[in-house]
Amino acid sequence: MRRQKGFTLIELLIVVAIIGIIAAIAIPNLLNAINRGRQKRTMADVRSIATAVESYQVDWNFYPKGATALSNLNGLVTPTYIKRVPDKDGWNQNMGFTSDGQGTAYTVWSTAKAGGDAGANPTIAGSGGPKTDFIDDIIFVDGRYYQWPEGMQVN
Repeated sequence: MRRQKGFTLIELLIVVAIIGIIAAIAIPNLLNAINRGRQKRTMADVRSIATAVESYQVDWNFYPKGATALSNLNGLVTPTYIKRVPDKDGWNQNMGFTSDGQGTAYTVWSTAKAGGDAGANPTIAGSGGPKTDFIDDIIFVDGRYYQWPEGMQVN
């Protein structure tokens, strides 16, 4: 008789179980890394918009007056201060911009993973500070982050 070579059913089941365990560990870490990358891209885009607005302020001695959306800002800072104003964040949500009528203050924000309407000014009356959830807004006010992601993100 000829001896057959191959794997037994038990050996195959053990290999499949090991692959399943590795996947169960790796997939949540991969999703967290993807969201973290989106967060970093969004923060970089917010910072780029703010840098263009600050450069505009250096030349004109005031921030863009009364701009209520990134589309209003686009004609004022492009192409002199920034090549293209990013209008979507890392999660493909609209980002927001607003400035007061006197040109003394501005706010740039992203609704982050939660999405929602970026046309409305975010609430900045709360405590702000570091946040640990991907759904928290990223808010940049007058040259500094008012609310930003920090540490391990939970959602």
